[in-house]
Amino acid sequence: MSSLPPSDSLPFLSLGVCDYPEHVPQPLWAGYARDQKALGLEFVRLAEFAWSRMEPRPGEYDWAWLDEAVETSAAAGLKVVLCTPTAAPPAWLVEAHPEILPVGRDGQVKSFGSRRHYDFSSAVYREHSRRITRAVAERYGRHPAVVGWQTDNEFGWGDTAQSFSPAVHAAFHAWLERRYGTVDALNAAWGNVFWSMDYSGWAQVPLPHHAVSEINPAHALDFLRFSSGEVAAFQAEQVALLREHSPGRFVTHNYMGFFSAYDHYEVSRGLDFASWDSYPTGTLQAIHEWKLLAPHFALDYARTGHPDVTAFNHDLYRGMVTPGAGQATPSFWVMEQQCGQVNWASANPLPAPGAVALWTEQAWAHGADAVSYFRWRAATVGQEVLHSGLLRHSGRPDQGHREVAALRPQALPLAPTRARVALLHDYESLWLYNLQPHSEGLNYWAQTFTYYRALRALGVDVDILHPDRDLSGYAVVVAPALTLMTPERAAHLTASAGHSRLVFGPRTAFRTAAGGTPETGQFGDLAGLIGAELSRYDSLYAGMTQDVEGEGGARHSAHAWAESYDLAGAEALWHYRGGPLDGEAAVVRHGAVTTVGAHSESLVRGVLRGALREAGVETAELPEGVRLTRRGPHTLLQNWTGESVHWQGRTLAPYSSALLPQEVMA
Repeated sequence: MSSLPPSDSLPFLSLGVCDYPEHVPQPLWAGYARDQKALGLEFVRLAEFAWSRMEPRPGEYDWAWLDEAVETSAAAGLKVVLCTPTAAPPAWLVEAHPEILPVGRDGQVKSFGSRRHYDFSSAVYREHSRRITRAVAERYGRHPAVVGWQTDNEFGWGDTAQSFSPAVHAAFHAWLERRYGTVDALNAAWGNVFWSMDYSGWAQVPLPHHAVSEINPAHALDFLRFSSGEVAAFQAEQVALLREHSPGRFVTHNYMGFFSAYDHYEVSRGLDFASWDSYPTGTLQAIHEWKLLAPHFALDYARTGHPDVTAFNHDLYRGMVTPGAGQATPSFWVMEQQCGQVNWASANPLPAPGAVALWTEQAWAHGADAVSYFRWRAATVGQEVLHSGLLRHSGRPDQGHREVAALRPQALPLAPTRARVALLHDYESLWLYNLQPHSEGLNYWAQTFTYYRALRALGVDVDILHPDRDLSGYAVVVAPALTLMTPERAAHLTASAGHSRLVFGPRTAFRTAAGGTPETGQFGDLAGLIGAELSRYDSLYAGMTQDVEGEGGARHSAHAWAESYDLAGAEALWHYRGGPLDGEAAVVRHGAVTTVGAHSESLVRGVLRGALREAGVETAELPEGVRLTRRGPHTLLQNWTGESVHWQGRTLAPYSSALLPQEVMA
């Protein structure tokens, strides 16, 4: 459990809960609200999937139950975060307008009976989304207990970010015509001369899902851009209505970890901050799906999740929205925090004792201003009956309830997070990389996470940012997989090299904005900054390795990917030894810029350690499962393992945290 000292009078972490009063008898509501307040919770999230109860029949609203739920929470001293209910359109709407249903990649219309059963490009659904959003905002937007809004829920869940309906097809054609002007321009941009893919009319352009084999990556990239824009437009319509009818309240959306199907930066425009739903044991699936870590880590951290997997998403969503006027540093919320076992992973073990406190404190340390537990009482009906809550199905407190009761959020003051290292991430690079990974052992997330994990293992705080953001305040800028490069981005990064050390990973600048490869070679407009040219690349089977040797005979072993460089002003720091790349440059340096061509966890960590040292960024060699994170004047030291750990004269009990003055770590 935690060992956290008292705090000063600064504002501190807010705790809340996701509640569904419509799921339980009304006589329980008042007692639950009082219990939530007594537990130390400050707010409750309501009405997330409640459209069928708000509007049981077309145009017939029933607000009485929600009026009472809001008033009951307010009477107990709780603040309320309301949701627009559009993630679950009611059956009567689907019956009246079946064309709102999304069409899957297999061409089959998805049916009613779950959630997220709508098509972002359906004009009919967009109108109903605006109508119900306006209605709920007009009803509750100025209620004194309502402090903010969550739009919809987990955009894209259930593989619904892309639809393949007639409405999407027509909208995609219109989008292409606006973007390219003429079919000839599209043919040139997509390189349709390849495989005789030239079009002579817009109507000939198919949706990218039923071709015989691999789709043209430029076609697929533009469809992902189009689909992302549809999500963003849907979001923007709701945000505008909430701003109009609920002034002064925040607006956010709850995203999912490692979700890739749309550009979250684009979709987040107009939000006050981003939120995400943190399920550390469930997210262990990402270790397998995205090859983030060796498979044994899923077992090693089965009851807590891996600290870096969860932390990555904290840092990602903290940097999703540029701070507004008067906001010192970015912030985020955890809108759904796991507080017991989940129900949706391939296996769902109970969390370790202390895990809920561990997760809460970690979220705070990475910049969260609020943590909301999912859910209050375990559901007794529906698809989530095996998912835990703070209360069991019987209504008795569960383990998570006891851990939340023991927390002292007053010991977790809100303060700026101040990282000196930026890690660059963008979704277009992700899409292009994963459309053609070329290696069964590697993908965008695995490569990016390798660099992030190395930084965190060195005790370094990280801001994850879009590559076109201002980078002037960072001592080191790390771009693990910045595949897509434009002239503007190259100029921006070149300017950054004047004040920061830059570290690039494999496949940097391998693709243009159109989705092709620069005719001048891999680095294109970035070649002058890199000081080298791509020579060759080697995609390695599982079990194949490539040795990399540095000064003094130091060696590392690369796997999955190895690319080599011809020098054009840079110096070679590491060379390949053995194999077809023998003697060729594996890591090159040109002034303040280092480029790594070999996928090797130990090599990456060594390169980053050197760059950090040269930039004057303090590092610490942390044991596996031990992490430290700084927020304001404090350093949070955590042990995510089931064993006691001794480090720098301290003993950390299993699954424990210690809050230290930041200067202790100097």
